[in-house]
Amino acid sequence: MSQVQEHRIGHLHEAARLGSVRAAADYLNVAPSAVSRQITQLEHELGMPLLERHRRGVKPTEAGERVLEYYRQRLAQQEVLLESLQSLKGLQSGSLVLAIGEGFIEGLAEPLSRFSQRYPGIELKVNLCGTNEVIRQVVEDEAHLGLVFHPAGDPRIRTHVSRPQPVCAVVNPLHPLVRQCAAAELPEPLALSELSSHSLALPEVSFGIRQLVTLAEHQAGVMLSPTLTCNAIAMLKQFALHGGVTLLPEFVVSEEVKAGRLCRIPLQEAQFVIPHVQLISRLGRQLSVGANQLMVMLMQDMLAFSHSQ
Repeated sequence: MSQVQEHRIGHLHEAARLGSVRAAADYLNVAPSAVSRQITQLEHELGMPLLERHRRGVKPTEAGERVLEYYRQRLAQQEVLLESLQSLKGLQSGSLVLAIGEGFIEGLAEPLSRFSQRYPGIELKVNLCGTNEVIRQVVEDEAHLGLVFHPAGDPRIRTHVSRPQPVCAVVNPLHPLVRQCAAAELPEPLALSELSSHSLALPEVSFGIRQLVTLAEHQAGVMLSPTLTCNAIAMLKQFALHGGVTLLPEFVVSEEVKAGRLCRIPLQEAQFVIPHVQLISRLGRQLSVGANQLMVMLMQDMLAFSHSQ
């Protein structure tokens, strides 16, 4: 493709990403007619429609998706080239985007600090979002790397490291469930049905944890009615600290458990035993030198990827 067509594909990319020609024009600081003209000329040159136009905006056709995939690959290759040149000067500049679920926040401080000390010229950006959004950002090259809890299988992502992280019931040490387990001679993992009589807080459906809960409910024939639903793990911890029950992966509450402020109780259903945390990138994306260095530090330093809690 010619250089002019590359420029036109950029207009197509922004229209598809933002969902409308007007939004793309605002982002590019040009008139909407200019964006439409560039896309129309590109469609004429390629001999097929690239956007489907609807009342609510636009979306790429199958041909448009292929053109956009080509464009993202070119951008990724360009980024790798530029950073490889920078690496000859010792990784002095550049930027990296990391998309993460909230449960990973506390474990990130050490590796990100160490990376920044070693490569002070590289700008780090962390996007906090739910499981589905982490995958979207990685797949669409908005993020170089993603930290995600038990994502659904997606052929477009590559998993660099995966570690088991069971989900457990989390309560404070004075909760009746703790006394119940302590009273049993041979305490067994809790069944999901045993949580129905307690005040329960759960994350919203975009979180991998909630998706596991939904599957476990279906297979166990149980329907939980949470007292609180939210998109903040910090709020779920506070709910447990003040007498409620929540469900979280073990690594998310390891510090509170170690300090004696929270207790974790194993759950019986198989869905809560099998989850993994994963460090991912887009399949086929060649990671830059900086992204590879960051990935190594995350794998070495994060508790979520430790073999022992």
